[in-house]
Formats: sequence, C-alpha cells, structure tokens
Amino acid sequence: MTASRSLARAFWIAAGAALAFVVVPLLALYATQTPGDLATIAADRSVRAAIVLSLLAAIATAALAGLLGVPLAHLLARDAIPAKGIVAAIVDLPLAVPHTVVGIALLFVFGRTGVVGHAVEATTGLRFWGTAAGVIVAMLYVSLPYTVGAARIAFEGVEESLEAVSRTLGSGQWRTFWRVTLPLARRGIGAGLLMSGARALSEFGAVIILAYYPMTAPVKIYDLFVQQGLTASAGAAVLFLTIVLTLFIALRTLLHPRDARRGRDAAS
Repeated sequence: MTASRSLARAFWIAAGAALAFVVVPLLALYATQTPGDLATIAADRSVRAAIVLSLLAAIATAALAGLLGVPLAHLLARDAIPAKGIVAAIVDLPLAVPHTVVGIALLFVFGRTGVVGHAVEATTGLRFWGTAAGVIVAMLYVSLPYTVGAARIAFEGVEESLEAVSRTLGSGQWRTFWRVTLPLARRGIGAGLLMSGARALSEFGAVIILAYYPMTAPVKIYDLFVQQGLTASAGAAVLFLTIVLTLFIALRTLLHPRDARRGRDAAS
C-alpha cells in the first residue's frame, strides 16, 4: 500500500511538472496583454484576415486529410498491402523532417517550375506558390500523418467479426464499411481529424517557404515580431491562441463527452 502511494506521488509530481511546462509560458504570454491591447490588435484588419485564413485553411486541410488519409489508414489496418512497414514509415516521415525542408521540397513539386505546380497553372490557372492553395498543401503535408495514425488505430480496434456478421446478413463491403466499420471507428477518426486541423493551424515553416503570402496567423505573428517587435507580436499571439484554444476545447468536448462529464463530476 505504501509502495502504491509512493508510486502515485511520484507520478503526480511528474504530471505536475509536465503540466507546468506547458501552462506557465502561456500564462506568461497572457500576462503581457490587457483587454485594451487585445482590442487594439483585433482591430487590425490584416491580423483578422490572417486568423480567418488560418482557420479556413485548417478546416480544408482536415477535410482533405480525411478524404485521403482514412482510406490509407483502412488499408494499413485491414489489407495485406505490399511492404506495409515501409508504407507506414513513409506516412510518418513528415513528423521527422524539418518543416523548412518540407517547404523547400514542396517548392520543387508545387512551385512555379515544379512538375505539379507548372502543369496545374498551365491548365487551370491555379497557382500554389504564394496562394491559399499553397497554404493548404503545406498544411496537409505536415498534418496528414495524424489522421492516418489515429484512423488506423481506430480501424484496428473494430472487431472484424462484426464486419463478417454484417456481410453474412447480405451487406456488401461498401455497405458494411459505411454502416458498421466507420461508425465504430468514428471517434478515433474524429480525433485524428482534430489533431490534423490543430497541426495545420500551427504550421509555420513549410507555409512560409511555399506561400509566404497570403499570411496565415503564425506567419503574421512572425512578421509582426520582425517588423514591430515583441509587444505587437505578443498581442496577435494571444488573440490567435485564445480563438484556437476555445475551438479546440469545444471540439474535444464534442468528440469526448464522457471525458468532459468525468471532469465535471471530479470537480464537484
């Protein structure tokens, strides 16, 4: 019993240190701003435009991550695809590559002279370099692994016997996927999409190289830091952080209502 309490105490100390490491810098950032400071920075049209672009691009990125990543995750979880380990490693590669390197690599493909960029611009007029489309491409590259990883785990957690029962009752593969597999895996997939969206919101390195303009919120905050100093950039950072945290908490509460209820019960 004593050993159990000692272990719990050690874990609480470690957990407290981890939480403090995350929270204290954010509190220090918030302490630099007054409501008047935030109102002033919120009145800046360029800051508002950057935040709106970040939010819209992150939503589009999460949608594309679901469209491309969920099928790939299902293949990795269910099918005996060739060199599955190599495929999984390739999917996770953006997590290990520095994002400035990602931006440079994307320029060779989606830039003005890139294979895809040149072909798309010649046929449709759509440019990736310095456009919102480029922002989404950069965001998608670095955030796709989160959706694939979470969805793969979710699919692996679905009992194959339930899918087999559905098929024996006359449902085809597509109907079984939509009516059985996907609903059972929806929470894990939703968590992956949320993490992809959150990662997209915070992306800086790849975006600033492939599409400096139009500015996303992270790029705008950096630009304010370079042009006007720490105070101006801190105000924009607090405004953006407040919006992102509010959305993130709301979405996590919707995805994990049980966790929210447990938290309220523990508090009471």
